[in-house]
Amino acid sequence: MEERSRRMWTRYALLLLAGCFVSQLYASSDVKFYESFDEAFDGRWIVSEKEEYNGVWKHAKSEGHDDHGLLVSEKARKYAIVKELDDVVDLKDGTVVLQYEVRLQDGLECGGAYLKYLRPQEAGWIPKEFNNESPYTIMFGPDRCGATNKVHFILKHKNPKSGEYIEHHLKFPPSVPSDKLTHVYTAVLKPDNELLILIDGEEKKKASFLSEDDFEPSLIPAQTIPDPEDKKPEDWDEREKIPDPDAKKPDDWDEDAPMEIEDEEAEKPEGWLDDEPEEIDDPEATKPEDWVDEEDGEWEAPKIDNPKCAEGPGCGEWRRPMKRNPAYKGKWHAPLIDNPNYKGIWKPRDIPNPNYFELDRPNFEPIAAIGIEIWTMQDGILFDNILIASDEKVAESYRKTAWKPKFDVEKEKQKAEEATTSGGLKGFQKMVFDLLYKVADIPLLGEHKSKVLDLLEKAETQPNLTVGVVISIIVIIFTVLLKLTFGGKKQQPARATEEPKRSDGAEASTSNSQGATEEKDEQNEDATAAPRRRTRRDN
Repeated sequence: MEERSRRMWTRYALLLLAGCFVSQLYASSDVKFYESFDEAFDGRWIVSEKEEYNGVWKHAKSEGHDDHGLLVSEKARKYAIVKELDDVVDLKDGTVVLQYEVRLQDGLECGGAYLKYLRPQEAGWIPKEFNNESPYTIMFGPDRCGATNKVHFILKHKNPKSGEYIEHHLKFPPSVPSDKLTHVYTAVLKPDNELLILIDGEEKKKASFLSEDDFEPSLIPAQTIPDPEDKKPEDWDEREKIPDPDAKKPDDWDEDAPMEIEDEEAEKPEGWLDDEPEEIDDPEATKPEDWVDEEDGEWEAPKIDNPKCAEGPGCGEWRRPMKRNPAYKGKWHAPLIDNPNYKGIWKPRDIPNPNYFELDRPNFEPIAAIGIEIWTMQDGILFDNILIASDEKVAESYRKTAWKPKFDVEKEKQKAEEATTSGGLKGFQKMVFDLLYKVADIPLLGEHKSKVLDLLEKAETQPNLTVGVVISIIVIIFTVLLKLTFGGKKQQPARATEEPKRSDGAEASTSNSQGATEEKDEQNEDATAAPRRRTRRDN
């Protein structure tokens, strides 16, 4: 009996081991690329040899952990490094998950911490010359500088009609966490054209690649465009109102009358001190001991208000006050009337867009390499655990095992520091700011988002401003809601009823969007301090 039981448990154990092996084999097949930076990156990642990319990359431990990452080690530098993939990743089939960790150990005031997923080298680039012109398919990750505070997602998509590659930016992306903790950024590209952006495993943005509401410009171009050959007729009158040509200036209209005149009825107050100046030398001021007349000039005591003037109705030369001139009418203008020749605001006729195409799914270019090409004013940016997978659950497992333990340790340390720091955000204030940052991610804020984030940044450094910031943000949200409720697009006048042959299609425009961060070379200006020339009244 014991032998039979032993054989049964042995069979179960073998089945369990086989299941684990198959599970691990399946999981590994879903991992297209993974970089943990447990070992030095030299020889595996290629640092750009372009002259402007002089920032030094280091293989370093994350502060407070034994875990290593790729570190931005110097301030105010440009950085570029690239890793070629063993196998090209095709984005057209099934789900693709892009994920990596970033820790801003010294915060991020101005700089990028995003990744570029590059096309094959046949597109025209080589690793040792990797730069901002190297052709990529997707750019993803945090970027913060001035009014910019966003987690970018940019798709470079080829127009099959024109052959042009156009950057399509995700509208209203989530903002960058404002702490110094390790955060994990995830982009999920699904076969139904859905895009999900997650931060720390929490969904922050859902979008559709084919929706014009989610990408700027839209992947699918407008069907019509303004005719570039159409010109406004010379006699086209866009003035809705014109001066009345029959109006005449009244005979009694005096254009030269002054706006104000002296009040002749005013009388000088009794007791006015005509002989007292309004200001006198400060009797308590003394000449500085180091004052040299030859260098500083003759010293004069600073002036103060004459105390005698405060005792009476006034002093100095008395003048009559000015009052509004009842005869003042200003320059005469003819009243405005409706323009009988008004034809509306002219715009060119719409014609079929030669670059229009229909699309069922984006024509994603394959990913052959991962590059980091940034300009930043901060050091201490640590990249880690870069993953490309074909299963969301695989990315989730990496978050649980690689990111979450570190984050929990950092979070507890942050709480302890906040509890012992009198000037930090504590208790209720911390809860308020966490809530306000979530509010800032609401898509309806639109162009007001940067204003809200600026307010939050100022208030974090000055906790006493919390109440004022909350009120300001409420006002902004209330204003946006009012515009959405009672506003709307302003009606444009019809093109011209006199020209029925020209139709009024919706105005369309296509343009190349700019890159995510405008890179500016730091300019160091040597200022020669001029010796201080003291004024005669400087005491």
